[in-house]
Amino acid sequence: MQHYRSLADVKIANAWLTIGVFDGIHRGHQALLKQLTAGAQRDGAPAVLLSFHPHPANVLSGRDLRLLTTPEERADLAASLGVDAVITEPFTRDLAETSAHDFMSRLKSHLGLSRLLIGYDFALGKNREGNAQRLAELGRAMGYTVEIVPAVSDESGVISSTAIRKLISAGNVTEAAKLLGRNYSLCGPVLHGDGRGRRIGVPTANLGCPESKSLPPNGIYACWARIGAERFMAATNIGVNPTFTPDKRSITVEAHLLDFDRDIYDQTLTIEFVARLRDELKYESVETLVNQIHKDVAETRSALS
Repeated sequence: MQHYRSLADVKIANAWLTIGVFDGIHRGHQALLKQLTAGAQRDGAPAVLLSFHPHPANVLSGRDLRLLTTPEERADLAASLGVDAVITEPFTRDLAETSAHDFMSRLKSHLGLSRLLIGYDFALGKNREGNAQRLAELGRAMGYTVEIVPAVSDESGVISSTAIRKLISAGNVTEAAKLLGRNYSLCGPVLHGDGRGRRIGVPTANLGCPESKSLPPNGIYACWARIGAERFMAATNIGVNPTFTPDKRSITVEAHLLDFDRDIYDQTLTIEFVARLRDELKYESVETLVNQIHKDVAETRSALS
């Protein structure tokens, strides 16, 4: 799979394409991408996903919308579903002012676009003029066809990135996993900390998380920790360690890997959230904290077994 950082870098032919942010690559996205790749394979054509970064909402409204997936994570997930090429197009205000006609002309020129698959509520171009009807009209002139893929719903309603972000922000990682079709995860290098965990007999791996990622709220979580092809149970703390540093403002993600004792500094660690166990609390003594951590470890084993 090729991951391009700009449409200007791409020159392919006869592409089957879908367009959107695709943050999370959730079950609704997966259904669309499976339809895209199956059709492209039958047609002997490349399956292409065009995504955007930064998130358009952050550029257009000045929001600080945190992401479910980084561009690299989105590309990897798309590749696992059979997508041949991912284009992460820089989203700017100038791009937002581009007409649907001009943008589709660029896509036709760089991708040899033959078929466009879009979600039920998709629109592009200035003032969102490029709705399904307009894109089909342009397709008749430019030589591509449009296919609308219906939304995927469950008992809670239409599956969306917005709904998943709300679940993550509430700490409901179990329900978020149902909509994602996998556990929500954070990935980054293991950083050097102050060594406090090892001194109290509970060593932790401090995860360097991308600032753009959505973090679950402070608390203790039962997680799977992955290092390469290896997987370990982990009791993970998100927070400020109030027992030791009550005035700390910056949030850290620290994972205590069960039945594990190796130096993994600077290695890439992925944390997959399975269940929220409790809030982060301040304890009056280190002994009380350590006793609670042992209870958290036992509860983590139970949640993951």
